[in-house]
Amino acid sequence: MISVGPAIRIYQPIITGLSRCVTSLPVIRRTRYTRIDKLINFRRQGYSTKVTMATSEERVLTVYNNVVKSAEDKREYRGLLLKNQMKVMLISDPTSEKASAAMDVNIGCMSDPDHIPGLAHFCEHMLFLGTRKYPSENEYTQFLNEHGGFSNAFTGAENTNYYFDVSHEYLTGALDRFAQFFLCPLFNEDSKGREVNAVDSENDKNLMSDTWRLFQLEKATADPNHAYSKFGTGNKYTLETKPLEDGVDTRDELLQFHSKYYSSNLMGLSVVGRESLDELQNLVVNLFGDVENKNVPAPEWKQHPFQDKNLQLRCDVVPVKDIRNLHVTFPIPDLQLYYKSKPGHYLGHLIGHEGPGSLLSELKKKGWVNTLCGGQKDGAKGFMFFIVNVDLTEEGLEHVDDIVTHIFQYLNLLRKEGPQQWVHDECRDLDAMTFRFKDKERPSSYTSRVAALLHEFPCEEVLSGSYLMTEFRPDLIDMLLSKLTPEKIRIAVISKIFEGKTDQAEKWYGTSYKITPISKDMIKKWKNVGVNGKFALPPRNEFIPTNFKIAPADDEMPTVPMLIKDTPMTKLWFKKDDTFQLPKACLFFEFTSPMAYLDPLHCNLAFMYNQLIKDSLVEYSYAAEIAGLGYNLENTIYGLYLGIKGYNDKQAILLTKILEKMTSFQIDEKRFNIIKEAYTRNLHNFKAEQPHQHALYYTSVLMAEHAWTKDELLDCIDEVTIDALKAFMPQLLGKLHIEALFHGNLTKKNALDMMNEVEDKLKKNARCKALLASQLVRHREIQLPDGCYFVYQKENEVHSNSCIEVYYQTDLQSTKRDRKSVV
Repeated sequence: MISVGPAIRIYQPIITGLSRCVTSLPVIRRTRYTRIDKLINFRRQGYSTKVTMATSEERVLTVYNNVVKSAEDKREYRGLLLKNQMKVMLISDPTSEKASAAMDVNIGCMSDPDHIPGLAHFCEHMLFLGTRKYPSENEYTQFLNEHGGFSNAFTGAENTNYYFDVSHEYLTGALDRFAQFFLCPLFNEDSKGREVNAVDSENDKNLMSDTWRLFQLEKATADPNHAYSKFGTGNKYTLETKPLEDGVDTRDELLQFHSKYYSSNLMGLSVVGRESLDELQNLVVNLFGDVENKNVPAPEWKQHPFQDKNLQLRCDVVPVKDIRNLHVTFPIPDLQLYYKSKPGHYLGHLIGHEGPGSLLSELKKKGWVNTLCGGQKDGAKGFMFFIVNVDLTEEGLEHVDDIVTHIFQYLNLLRKEGPQQWVHDECRDLDAMTFRFKDKERPSSYTSRVAALLHEFPCEEVLSGSYLMTEFRPDLIDMLLSKLTPEKIRIAVISKIFEGKTDQAEKWYGTSYKITPISKDMIKKWKNVGVNGKFALPPRNEFIPTNFKIAPADDEMPTVPMLIKDTPMTKLWFKKDDTFQLPKACLFFEFTSPMAYLDPLHCNLAFMYNQLIKDSLVEYSYAAEIAGLGYNLENTIYGLYLGIKGYNDKQAILLTKILEKMTSFQIDEKRFNIIKEAYTRNLHNFKAEQPHQHALYYTSVLMAEHAWTKDELLDCIDEVTIDALKAFMPQLLGKLHIEALFHGNLTKKNALDMMNEVEDKLKKNARCKALLASQLVRHREIQLPDGCYFVYQKENEVHSNSCIEVYYQTDLQSTKRDRKSVV
């Protein structure tokens, strides 16, 4: 598969200032092999792979035993630089159920030859199809499947990443097979056509995806002579049809590409296993020490893809879905060299802030936007971008120039105030806290990420480099601010209103667009906008935790959650953490109300209530979020779900604020109309979702005893009014049953105090009473008759791909029986 853009080089912890929205470009992770260990009865004994051990001195150039790791990380680490210049990170984890390895090759689709777009992606597909030692095409797949594992890979702009996991006792056999792909792959001729079709299918799946279309359009409107402008995915035309017309053999080109670029000095390998570091080192050195070093220089693009001729432009774009967005982009230099000071992180933190006095806060008050992303965006080695992206309201679409004016006014505020030591220190402390109390990742995702980071940081700082902010560099912050000027701006406005008003179509996706120069007068106006008095730097963050003590253990530590409160209105399940020993907790609440899903209208009203509550809490809750304390509020078929996760120190404060807002909410008419309009568009946009999402949705609806469809919700959307919502809110909260689960760094007393607070707030502010026991009904799934089969067909009007979901209904299951079946 291929990633849209540089999937790996986005490494900032918590925030780059790309606030509360997708910060990285999407990655298609085509799962080539699925876990079937639950379906296969196999024997776990009798397998061994003989590896001839060599001394480290023979094939290892440098050993790094001082890798900086989190204080809470119990794993052991060792970095290696092999004599063939391959970089390696060994991770010994005696508790891991899975072993894993990943290889990141510092070559991606920006290195494709001009005449065969998609060749790096095609190489990723072909690499895993047989080697000289294991010529069978399915040998690697079968071995992983039979031993509880899987594998995957993706291609980015400047890297290709391969990874797998497997049951821990089979690492040697899996790693042996994995190593052969970098020693002696076959690239079988008879597999070429099938894999071309696989690439073509991936591309077809993305053709009507606005994210992919917009990314390719950005590249297509860059300098056409820059590698960034290439079409990286590839398709049947680029990999088969056009080469045949030109008399080019794609496989020969593939062999040349692999021979030229797949060099050990461009490879980063990460391995997790239960073995000791010495055992892992011997295994890795003997398997990968002979990978050829061709001394290929790592690609670097010192010239930016956005030159002067690509700036001061506005691009109006027609999307597939009914969306409205404004993307503001500035070209900036590569900031990776400054990872210890992170000037992009500093500015992103301020521009992307959502608290009082922020850019977003003012734009929302004007009724022009709902969300904002701001911060650095990775390009490739040698160049980056700085972006400010917002989603537009109907009114905001008419005020694009005014929104950009506000952006420059906020930038002028930052210039006027100058770099602030306390802002840097706050970001530094938040990042250090995140690193100290990092959650443990799945082995496959961990090795994949670490292998890529081996190209980015010195070996000792591979784990910590993303979180380091030890140097305050006002000069670098000022340098970056100097790049964010009207003369360097690019604007993209995305909306359906441009249909029939464009004059160009992008080559690979067919996206309709029109480019117009931004007038000299507007550039001059933006240069002289001054400072807006409504903007201010954010206040100091009061949600940063200060108490990291682990709560004392109870006399009795049950292995499962225990019911510690049971009243007509509430049930509380509690389990103190005795595994992770981190100063974090999870609070989960289900507020059951029969009014929430009574009919499609009530479902819509519950959604609007939920969205308006979250919208009104943004300024307050953003500080908690960047301090590692987040919440989620959703409407469900039973009522409302509230989840609060993160550092436990200030959880009670956030919980109280959410409850106060829920029980005393006043509707803002402007925000109501904006959110209702966005909700209506989202319901209409469902038809443009991918076929696999439709298949999952329709299966769920068909099997549910009680479910309202998107069409049914749309049919009554006009009945969703402010008056209807005002009448609905006391009905929703008037009678409830609350069931909660608390788990983490809490005592029983902490848990009971917070649950009592919830009950008291609802009784006092919402005059809430308990539901009758007979009203606590759980919905069931429809039981299919034995021996039956049914087919439901639905046309996807947007995408050319298709999807089939096969549903098998089994008997009732139990946790105990499921656990036995896994073993």
